[in-house]
Amino acid sequence: MNKFIPVIAGGIVIASFSAAVSAASMAENDSGLYVGGNYGYLKVESEDDFDDNNDVVQGIVGYRLNSFLALEGSYIDFGRYGSSAANAKTTGYTAALKGTIPITQTVEIFAKAGQLWHETDYNIATVSGSSDDKSLFAGAGVNFEVTDNFLLNAQYTWYDVDLEADNVSSDSKFETDFNQASVGAEYRF
Repeated sequence: MNKFIPVIAGGIVIASFSAAVSAASMAENDSGLYVGGNYGYLKVESEDDFDDNNDVVQGIVGYRLNSFLALEGSYIDFGRYGSSAANAKTTGYTAALKGTIPITQTVEIFAKAGQLWHETDYNIATVSGSSDDKSLFAGAGVNFEVTDNFLLNAQYTWYDVDLEADNVSSDSKFETDFNQASVGAEYRF
């Protein structure tokens, strides 16, 4: 038994070194620009008349620093939501840090978090206005590699959006969360 311990330890060291070299070569080869788009379902949760369900469309551009880390920006259209008494339309830009972990050669999971800068046009009763603000967001999803450069994904993202309607009343800050479930595609150059 004592003769097998150096053999097993040597095998573990060689396997670890091979995995480290493989991960390093993946990290070197997987950097670069990517573009994509998502289409999905938006659930607006609020304590007021802005509760609604809607479609959401998002265009994405990003840069992979290595296999595990990327910087990502997007333009997102949350569409129009609310009721006849109070409704709004929100669009915005995001900047995020995205972490990816390969599960298999064709499947990887990811998580991202960042900042959303958004503009909302609103109508409350007979009052209309516009609001600019920034909010935090976080999301997670899974990528499925179709080819070396083309991937399909499914993801969930939560946005902590507050709507401030200054011309309605002095205390007109509406606490609103956007919950986005979407599918999309990504092309890596």
